[in-house]
Amino acid sequence: MTAPSATTGVREGTGTRRLELPVAGLTCANCVQAVERALRALPGVTAVTVNLSGGRAFVDYDPGATTLPAIHEAVKRAGYRVGTATARVGIRGITCASCVTKIEKALLATPGVLRASVNVGTEEAQVEYLPGAADLGAIRAAVGSAGYQVVDAPPPAAPDALDREAAARDAEYRALMRKWWFGAAVGVFTMIMSYPWLFPVLGDWFPRGSPRLWNVWAGMGVASLAVLGYSGNQFFTGAWQALRHRAANMHTLIAMGTGIAWVYSTIALLFPQLFPASELTEVYYDVTVVVTALVVLGLAMELKAKGRTSEAIKKLIGLQAKTARVVRDGKEVDIPVEEVLAGDVVIVRPGEKIPVDGEIIEGGSAVDESMVTGESIPVEKRAGDEVIGATINKTGAFKFRATKVGKDTALASIIRMVRDAQGSKVPVQRVVDVVSGYFTPAVAILAILGFMIWYTFGPPPAVVYALIVAVTTLIIACPCALGMATPMSLTTGIGLGALNGILIRGGEALQTAQKLQTVILDKTGTITHGKPVLTDVVVAGAFQEAALLRLAAGVERSSEHPLAAAIVEGAMARGLSLPDVEAFNAIPGHGIEARVEQHALLLGNLKLMNDRQVALGGLETQASRLADEGKTPMYVAIDGTAAGIVAVADTVKGDSREAIQALKALGLEVAMMTGDNERTGKAIARQVGIERVLAEVLPQDKAFNVQKLQLEGKNVGMVGDGINDAPALAQADVGFAIGTGTDVAIAASDITLIKGSLRGVVLAIQISRATMRNVYQNLVGAFVYNTLGLPVALGVLYPWLGILLSPLLAALAMSFSSVTVIANANRLKRWKPSGVWERPVP
Repeated sequence: MTAPSATTGVREGTGTRRLELPVAGLTCANCVQAVERALRALPGVTAVTVNLSGGRAFVDYDPGATTLPAIHEAVKRAGYRVGTATARVGIRGITCASCVTKIEKALLATPGVLRASVNVGTEEAQVEYLPGAADLGAIRAAVGSAGYQVVDAPPPAAPDALDREAAARDAEYRALMRKWWFGAAVGVFTMIMSYPWLFPVLGDWFPRGSPRLWNVWAGMGVASLAVLGYSGNQFFTGAWQALRHRAANMHTLIAMGTGIAWVYSTIALLFPQLFPASELTEVYYDVTVVVTALVVLGLAMELKAKGRTSEAIKKLIGLQAKTARVVRDGKEVDIPVEEVLAGDVVIVRPGEKIPVDGEIIEGGSAVDESMVTGESIPVEKRAGDEVIGATINKTGAFKFRATKVGKDTALASIIRMVRDAQGSKVPVQRVVDVVSGYFTPAVAILAILGFMIWYTFGPPPAVVYALIVAVTTLIIACPCALGMATPMSLTTGIGLGALNGILIRGGEALQTAQKLQTVILDKTGTITHGKPVLTDVVVAGAFQEAALLRLAAGVERSSEHPLAAAIVEGAMARGLSLPDVEAFNAIPGHGIEARVEQHALLLGNLKLMNDRQVALGGLETQASRLADEGKTPMYVAIDGTAAGIVAVADTVKGDSREAIQALKALGLEVAMMTGDNERTGKAIARQVGIERVLAEVLPQDKAFNVQKLQLEGKNVGMVGDGINDAPALAQADVGFAIGTGTDVAIAASDITLIKGSLRGVVLAIQISRATMRNVYQNLVGAFVYNTLGLPVALGVLYPWLGILLSPLLAALAMSFSSVTVIANANRLKRWKPSGVWERPVP
């Protein structure tokens, strides 16, 4: 066995390797056992030790039998997180899907790299790695070894990120347009002078075979070489870089096509005696120049369209405030938002943008949070409430203490998540990338075979026909359209979700969401508000409702029971003054007995009333009715006489029923999961229109219940908000976390709904379906284009219809196919939620 590396702790070479993983979320011995079981279940893992105090897992494994991503996924499936780092690097020179495949292979071959995803649309690589086993230097070296150049990508939420990227893109666009105009100017001249006999006057001045025409063609040869050197230099440098690394890409095809045409034309011009007939000595400098110009124009149009796909990120970055008014040394001063520190007191006036995240300490207002949450109705805020940076203060003025600034704000986190998700891939794209990896060399082989067949069997002059077929085949093939079909749609769709308050973590979640068949909703905090409130006060005999509630709340003020706070808050909301309690005794499992304002008061369940022999009369029927509605009734007896009932419940959110009906309208089965008894669970389910209820589910069994539905052959989505929902969210095919829930639930989910509303689930699934529909349209279009274009370029129609495609038309078609794919992806930006879910996109 080889010795471990001094820097990574991972043994190099073959045999068993030892890996050290930082694992977050370990709290007890059960956590340790769960992680160890998950890792030992992997093939090739020979030993596992989990250190609870250090939060580390030490894994001995055979790299031939299992992989780092498999180990990482096993820990995640167990409900825990591996401490990984993510790097985003810009890459110069990406042109098509074959480039993507080559870079990803180089990155994944780097020790310590878990995942690598290269986006041809944004020209960036997103790499997830173990900090102890890899670093940025290793990542840069891997990209360089593949023949590409790493450029610094600006922080995604940096205020100047938008300006820097736009400036760089604009400079590249202007450079391409200069190349296009130069190529177009030379192209017009070469097209006319390549066939002067087609023009009445020129035909007399430049007859075939004349020295004057030879001189013009010689000048065209020099001019076309200048076009190749200036307008087409990126094709030849890109092809050379690919060749150095034993690869081929789009640049290879264009360089070969235009280069072969120029070399043939130059040989025909300088050494005509090598050719058996004079008609074979015509030049094709027009093909060289016009093809180069058209492809460059296509690249410029493509670049412009690519910029539009990232408009969601631009809008999010543009939401940030530029300045903040803070209190320093007792004075109000305006400072750049980058200089706000955590703990600063910030002043916000009506109509101003809130600069950073914080907590209100003085004043109150209505705040428009639509730009972050997608919720159009302003939210009332008062002292103690949290405010989100980039939201807009509407009416009042307030002071708040900054809690999160810079890269830690909610908006910066959203931008970072969206950027990372846009750099991910949908599973179908991985198949496309594999196909594209073989596409370019296959096209080159087809071009050679086409040349040989036409040279051998073609009509005279066979070499001219063979040359046209080979050049056209090389030029018409478009790996670009294949490579961009998916990432362009993915970038637009994920951005669309972000603008609607939905954070989709990656392409896999996006693709899986459109195939969901069943959605499980956790009851507490998802369907309901997650907080009990006072719902009913029922009085018996001559007792008054206000008096009964006032005494009950006065007693409950001394209780620590979770339901007690609901009664107290309900009474205070009605403006009742609560009396002081003279004596108080909590009876476990029964309720409370107390003395208040000279009255003996009992408050509790049926057991307490029966023990104290309190006759309830018709109150039992009322209590049964309230329980059937999912409420918790508590009897109140005053001086030994049944006085009434106070009922509390975790109430259903206002839009839960509508959202559930909308999910059903999408063809989904909706189930509810709850730890409550079946009677309470079914009562809530009836209110919102759910037929399938999974009741009395213990927290540790939630993931098992998700798995049971998956074993029925269904794709299952899980919606939850609590810590105990995290394993179920990880088990589900797609986990939806309510953004108002815990950080643990959000970390375990695939899709985060910033607002605590179920309509976000509906919107997420609708966006998923719209995006994947767009992806498939692009893929079908790209495959159909190449499937039909290549045979036509090879001349299969010539024997029957006499049609042989011109290289000029091939260049135009190739450029048009790429632009069409991007334009179709940009159509997604006009997508609107259907029906009751329509709302303006900020």
